[in-house]
Amino acid sequence: MENVHELMTPNPIVAELPGNRRDVINKMVKNKLTGMPVVKDGYLKGLVSRHDFFRHPNEEQLALIYRKDHPYISQDASLEEAGRLLVDNDTHYLPVVDDQGLCVGIITSADMLKYVEELKVTTPVGETARSMCVPMYVGTPIRVVLQTMKLTKLYAFPVVDEEATLIGIITDRDLFQLTEINGEIAISELGLGDDEDSWSWEGLRSIMKLYYEESKVQMPNITVEDAMVSNPVSIFNKTEVHEAAELMRRNDFGQLPIVDEMDKLETMVYELDMIAAAIK
Repeated sequence: MENVHELMTPNPIVAELPGNRRDVINKMVKNKLTGMPVVKDGYLKGLVSRHDFFRHPNEEQLALIYRKDHPYISQDASLEEAGRLLVDNDTHYLPVVDDQGLCVGIITSADMLKYVEELKVTTPVGETARSMCVPMYVGTPIRVVLQTMKLTKLYAFPVVDEEATLIGIITDRDLFQLTEINGEIAISELGLGDDEDSWSWEGLRSIMKLYYEESKVQMPNITVEDAMVSNPVSIFNKTEVHEAAELMRRNDFGQLPIVDEMDKLETMVYELDMIAAAIK
């Protein structure tokens, strides 16, 4: 496996210009996507991810939300080049184009884990973790988690108890699921509407605003403990990179906590850390 076209997802689901917030979010959720290429008449124009909606909470038109300068790659490029673009641009998505600039695929950091596995990178993961790790106390209110995501631009936190023992993990994916719960509450308490589309998408948009501003829509009065994934899979400092990459790929994890022999949190390692170790 050497070239992008061997690992990419062909004929990707895309956002079409012109478009609007509601339609794109709807497509993302229905297809369980976190980002997609933006095209016009098949030609690549950029990329949009759920984080772009966080950054532009008040914009409705896709043209004002998506990233026009997002990197992309040729289908004939090497996987090493793809890995370097992902790492250097701190992104999880690379739209793939043909010689005419038509969008023919997408390759993600999750896809690249298979490449890392095949290279049999034996570097200990403890030497590859390069991203900031922010532990979250189990009793932290959910709204504080949202604010911390905004300030740190991190979207996954290991959860610890009073002894700093790892007991869970919470990600923006978990909070997206939480917004659906809040949307149900909104039907009766906020009068957003009786049909599913009304409370689901309008409620979601309102909750997104919490990343950047006060909102009349309140998150449920719960803590991290109520929303986290308990007993997360973890690894040790000496776990080899290719082993960690396989574990991530098989379980659809974007990150893995690193703990010591007493289950005390040491740091977190992410997909891009795995890729960076493979392309040194």
